[in-house]
Amino acid sequence: MAPLRLSIEGRIFRDAKGREVTLRGINCAGDAKFPLKPEVPSHITKGFFEGDELSFVGRPFSVDEAHTHFSRLKRYGYNAIRYVWTWEALEHAGPGQYDEEWVQHTIEVLRVAKGYGFYIWMDPHQDVWSRFSGGSGAPMWTLYAAGLNPRTFAATEAAIVHNTYPDPAKFPKMIWSTNYTRLAAQVMFTLFWAGKDFAPKAIINGQNIQDLLQGHFIAACRHLAQRIHEAGDLENDVVIGWESMNEPNRGLLGCPDLSAIPPDQQLQKGTSPTAWQAILTGSGRSCEIDTWDFGGLGPYKSGTQLVDPKGETAWLPADYDDSRYGWKRDPGWKLGECLWAQHGIWDSTNDVLLKKDYFAKDPKTKEKLDYEYFTNNYFMTYYRAHRAAITSVHTDAILLCQPPVLEIPPSLKGTKDDDPNMVYAPHYYDGVTLMTKKWNRYWNVDVFGLLRGRYMSPAFAIKVGETAIRNCFRDQLTAIRKEGMDYMGIHPCLFTEIGIPYDMDDKYAYKTGDYTSQALAMDANHFALEGCGANGYALWVYTTQNNHEWGDNWNGEDLSIFSIDDKPLPLSPHAKSEDPTRSTNTSTVSLDHTSPSYSHSRSTDSQSPINQSNLKSTLSTPSMSSARSTTPANLCSNPGFRAAEAYVRPSPIATVGKVQFYGFDLRNATFTLTLKSETPCSEDAPTEIFLPEFHFPSESSTVEVTSGKWTLSVDDDDGGLMQRFRWWHGAGEQKVKVKGVQRRQGMALGKEEEEGYLDQCQQTRCLVM
Repeated sequence: MAPLRLSIEGRIFRDAKGREVTLRGINCAGDAKFPLKPEVPSHITKGFFEGDELSFVGRPFSVDEAHTHFSRLKRYGYNAIRYVWTWEALEHAGPGQYDEEWVQHTIEVLRVAKGYGFYIWMDPHQDVWSRFSGGSGAPMWTLYAAGLNPRTFAATEAAIVHNTYPDPAKFPKMIWSTNYTRLAAQVMFTLFWAGKDFAPKAIINGQNIQDLLQGHFIAACRHLAQRIHEAGDLENDVVIGWESMNEPNRGLLGCPDLSAIPPDQQLQKGTSPTAWQAILTGSGRSCEIDTWDFGGLGPYKSGTQLVDPKGETAWLPADYDDSRYGWKRDPGWKLGECLWAQHGIWDSTNDVLLKKDYFAKDPKTKEKLDYEYFTNNYFMTYYRAHRAAITSVHTDAILLCQPPVLEIPPSLKGTKDDDPNMVYAPHYYDGVTLMTKKWNRYWNVDVFGLLRGRYMSPAFAIKVGETAIRNCFRDQLTAIRKEGMDYMGIHPCLFTEIGIPYDMDDKYAYKTGDYTSQALAMDANHFALEGCGANGYALWVYTTQNNHEWGDNWNGEDLSIFSIDDKPLPLSPHAKSEDPTRSTNTSTVSLDHTSPSYSHSRSTDSQSPINQSNLKSTLSTPSMSSARSTTPANLCSNPGFRAAEAYVRPSPIATVGKVQFYGFDLRNATFTLTLKSETPCSEDAPTEIFLPEFHFPSESSTVEVTSGKWTLSVDDDDGGLMQRFRWWHGAGEQKVKVKGVQRRQGMALGKEEEEGYLDQCQQTRCLVM
């Protein structure tokens, strides 16, 4: 049997030639969170509640547009994609009714991606359960199955939903994430994980609501896996694995006191109800609720606000036609009444809380239900079922296990769940920058250290100065990776989400073209990724329709590395030579003659001209935006490069031996890699590094290596043009250092349009070194 294109050896990814693979990935695409027909980004109300009659066909983009997007991502140096899709896209019409047209569209897009050599894993994405509870993921019928009425969430604040917000332009930044601690998401996640334990009366179609929800979600994942398997040319060739679930949340499980904010609830913004207050407003009662905001030193109480639903309830009315989706609800589960009241948690006649600690312990074992217990029991029960469903179809699938964000991973080391084909897939965001939408280069906080109790006082977790902040990010990611090994065993660590907001400082960059803050933040995050020892990452996010007015078109978020209102990064800082003495007809490397490795790095006369094999990629690689913008002029009059110099950066692609360290010094445009190999490179399998032409134009770069020979060339080996450094080195510890072109961060180069690949190749001969 031929070796797999990507396999796991301990904590390392290996390609079919045995080289270590570093996954430099991107989440693709943010557009997949909402349907195309009707097209309802989160700031649009019209058509929002058409939750059954909709279509995600065309998401994340059309097959015709796929070449444009994949070639762009390839040019940026990405070799991996976290393919974002939602349960709603597949099963929106009702339980068990799959949208086969969307499935076929997905298969066709994946086939295009195959031509670009990407490693892809499938991400069944969700945020706060569903679009109808303020996020993305589950179909609308799941809320009706749970007895909830999404049309009344706004009045009851069961969810703060952008689509139904009175003035979408004033939707508070990042308030969507507080829906995890509001009624709708709390109910849905509690029922998904533990309906049988905490809502035994919730019987529908003869089974508990937990089995209905988990069963259909897992079956939907398996159905898509089955169709990909049946396609015959995708499994293992491009789709290498499956992620368990995006950012699982425990809902009310483990809440010690429903009448108080849990001590471990980190996020408070806007109205911040206790679970008891959320239950009351969800049942039409008015409550005076504390309000919070997020300032420079974190969340702080800002006042109180009366939330008065005026008698509206978040639960379906008693006379609701429950035959809509063909299920039969058990007579013991009454509509028109709060599910928690039916389980004796509170007396709805007198509005008295009776069991404030109802969710504090596992009713089967009576053990304390903290987050660690939840992860090791309720989450792992789901994970095992999901794993079994996927591997029943895709037997060699790499399984990306994503426990709850920043929580202690499950204790799997040395158990039967210590699967050699498993990957630890944590998420990390710089919360201070994400919540304030400002890059503070003067101080930040070691959030992970605080969560793990490593400081006697929160004051000691504050890191002062840019160097300390960058090191703090790196140390947090390192600690997360090591914690994964301590609890889960020896497995690769892949950060499947990390990113920055682009609309910092009241969208200052959009008005001026100055992306300095974004470049500094992006570089700090990549510094951490490169220095933490992880096996790769998937940056959040690539959104094809991002614009300066509405960002990613979802809840006011604006994290996309691409925008139709910005300019794409040029191929080189001086694509058309800015030096009048430099010839525009040739491209040579400036070698450092004083380097001790100069004798090992001689150039040849080989050339890499445009030819039949790379013409397709040349023509399909975009130089302009693929969509028309409607953004107001004041927000797009000075387009910039969107801090692309900070994320279009060099990286190992395939390393002979093991990577010991690699990193890119953006300010000095210097890339270094240290590796250790037991054997010299073979002729057909050198160490390969992506060196972006923007930072490392061949005519202006110097190379130092400890041994061997190397080449530097632009080619389309994987369908998209990219500059590769190939290095045939000896055994033992080896080092390479490449010095490129320095320039100011965050600012445009003064060139109005990016030079297209065809124009460049018509003007320039790329010499293979």
